[in-house]
Amino acid sequence: MVGIYVCTALAALLTPPAWMEAWKQPPTADRPLQIIHGIDPRGRIVEGVEQMVPGRQPEAIAKAGMQFYRDRGLGGVVCNVAFRDYLRSEENWKTLVRGVEACRQLGMVVWIYDEEGYPSGAAGGLVLKENPAFEAQALAFDASRPDPFVLRPAYEHTHASNNFHAARRYVNLIDDRAVRSFIAKTHDAYSDRLKPYFGTTIQAMFTDEPSLIAVNLGQLPESVRKTVRVVDPPDPKVRPLPSVPWGYDLPDRYRQRYGEDLLAQRRSLFSGDSAVDRKVRQQFWALTADLVAERYFGAIQDWCGRHKVASSGHSLWEEEVMHHPALEGNGLKALCRMDIPGLDVLSSNPEAVIHSGWMTAALPASAAVLTGRRRVMTEVSDFVEKMGGRGPASLAEMQATAAWQAAWGVTEFTLYYGIADRPADDYRAYCSFVGRLNAILKPARPDPQVLLYYPVYDLWAEYLPVAGPLQLGSQSPRAQRIVRSFDQLGQTLQRNQVPFALIDHERLAAARVASDGSLAIGEHRFRALLLPADVELPPPAARVVDEWRGKGGRVFVDRSAARLSGPAIIDAVKPPYRLSPQSPYIAAGHFLRDGRRVILLVNVGREAYQGHLQVGAAADWLILDPSTGGVAPAMAQSGTIRVSLASRQAIVLVQSGLQ
Repeated sequence: MVGIYVCTALAALLTPPAWMEAWKQPPTADRPLQIIHGIDPRGRIVEGVEQMVPGRQPEAIAKAGMQFYRDRGLGGVVCNVAFRDYLRSEENWKTLVRGVEACRQLGMVVWIYDEEGYPSGAAGGLVLKENPAFEAQALAFDASRPDPFVLRPAYEHTHASNNFHAARRYVNLIDDRAVRSFIAKTHDAYSDRLKPYFGTTIQAMFTDEPSLIAVNLGQLPESVRKTVRVVDPPDPKVRPLPSVPWGYDLPDRYRQRYGEDLLAQRRSLFSGDSAVDRKVRQQFWALTADLVAERYFGAIQDWCGRHKVASSGHSLWEEEVMHHPALEGNGLKALCRMDIPGLDVLSSNPEAVIHSGWMTAALPASAAVLTGRRRVMTEVSDFVEKMGGRGPASLAEMQATAAWQAAWGVTEFTLYYGIADRPADDYRAYCSFVGRLNAILKPARPDPQVLLYYPVYDLWAEYLPVAGPLQLGSQSPRAQRIVRSFDQLGQTLQRNQVPFALIDHERLAAARVASDGSLAIGEHRFRALLLPADVELPPPAARVVDEWRGKGGRVFVDRSAARLSGPAIIDAVKPPYRLSPQSPYIAAGHFLRDGRRVILLVNVGREAYQGHLQVGAAADWLILDPSTGGVAPAMAQSGTIRVSLASRQAIVLVQSGLQ
C-alpha cells in the first residue's frame, strides 16, 4: 500500500491542480451507472431492497429512488421503460419520464437500454408482430435431401432460443427494413417522450448482444432452461443444420458487388477447399460484415448522432474469434460503428478475466483507438460467481476487475452488481475507486505501440458451418493454427504488460507510414506489428506492411514451424516499459495526458508483488492509490520505479514533470 502521503499543496505543485481536484472528489460523469430495467411506479425504489415510499406523489417517489442510487456513489443509471407491457403502457412511459426528470434534478447521467431483455433488435417482439418477414433467416444445408439447401427462420438452436432472458424469435440484422422498424418502435418512441433530455441528462443508447443468430452456440443447462421465459416455443422437429445468415436482397447485393451469382455458388459456403470455394466464402462474409455494420450498428449510430447522444452497447461472444464471422461478420468493424464501443464482463474474478477475457476487452478498446475515440463501455457483474454459488464478489475483486478494464481503456462502467448483495459503504467505495481512475485516465490518451493482426479475413475463407455447437476443433487445421496463434500472441502480450491494439486488414490498408518509421492511425503511432501464424494479408494491407518494414517498422510473423516464445516476442516488440521480475498477474495500461506519461498497474493475483518498473529516462513520478485516494512520491532512480502491490491492488503512476 502507499504509505507516504503528500500534502495537497505539494501534490498540486507536482501535478496540475485540475487533476487533483477531480481525484479528491470524482465528478458524477466519472462514476459508474447502475443498470435498472424499469422504474417501479408502485414505490419500490430498488430491486431487491424493500424500501417503500407510501402516500407520496409519484414525482417524490421517483426522486427518492434516484437519490438512493446517488447516495451509493453512482453517477446515474442505465434504464428503460418497464418490461411489463413493454413500449405499450402509457403509465409506464409516464413513470420513466418522472425518473429521468428526477435524474436531471439530481445531476445524474441517464443511458437508455434499447430492448426488453436481450438480444437487442426485437423491440420486445413488436418488430415481428408488425411483419413476420423481418425474422432472422438462415440458409441451411441438409445433405440428406436431394436439394440440400433450406431457407428457414434462424431460431431453434440459436442464441434467440437459448439465452437467460427469454426464448423469443429474433429479427434480421442485415434486413434494413427490420432495423428501421426496430429503431422506430424503440429509439423514436424514447425520443418522442424524452426529447428535452436528449443530449443533456440522456447521453447514450445501449444495445445489447445483437448478432446474426445463424450459428449454434450450444444449449443452456436443463436446470437453467426450466427457468427461462418461453415466448415462442421452439419446434422440436427442427433439426440442427449447418447454416449461414441470409437476407431478402443478399443475392442482389452480392451480384452488384462481385458481378457473380451467389445462388450458383452457395455450396461453397458449406464445403470445399479450392481457391474458388475460399474466394466465395471470403466475399460472402465480407459483404455480410458490411451489411451488419451499416444496416444495424451504423443505422443506430446515425440515429444517435442526429439526436445528440452516443451509441453504445456490446456484441455477443466477443472472446471467441472463430465465432465472429457467424455472429457479426467482422466483430471489430461492427464495434467501430459505435461511439462508445463496449464489452460484457460476467465474472469479477480478476485472476481469471485478465487472461480469459483479454479478447473481450481488446475488441472495443481497439475500436476506440482505430476510430480516434476515447470512451469505452463495460457491462460488468459477478454473474458467474453468483450462478456458481461463489458470490457475491468482494470489494477487492470488484476493484481489481475494474482496474484491469481501465488498463485497457474502459471509461464507462455500467453495473449489474446487486446493490442488495453488499454493504452500502462497499458500493460507495467501489464507485469512488472507479471515479478516481477516470479522474486521471479518462482525459488521457491510451498509448499502445504494438498492433496484433485480427485475422478475420483469413477466417472468412476457412469458416465452415456445422450443425452442432461451433467449436474450434470442427474447423480446418489452418483455422485452428491461426486462432491458436492469435490467442497465444494476445495472451503473451497481456501477461507481459504490453498494451496493444487489434487491427484488421481494412484498417491496416488505410494506415499511413510516417516519416519517423512508425505506422500512423489518426493520432496514434505504432512501432510493431504481430501477425498470427498462417495469415495471408490481402494486397492492399500487404503493400502498407511492406512499405512500413522498409522504413524500419518491426513486423513479426508467428510461424507455425518455429513459434516465437514469450521472451522472444517481448524482445521483438521492444515495449517502452519493462517489469522485473515479470509476473503474469500484473496488468498494465500506458497513457499520455498533457505531455505527461501515466501508467496504471493492477495486481489481479492473490499474492503481493514486489519489483521494479523500467520507464526509460529519469523523471520524478507520483503514485496514486485509487482505493484510498492517497498520493505519494514514487521511489524512482535512474529510470526505474520501485513497485509494491498488495493482492488485488491497483496504482496509477503519474510523471510529475513534462516529457
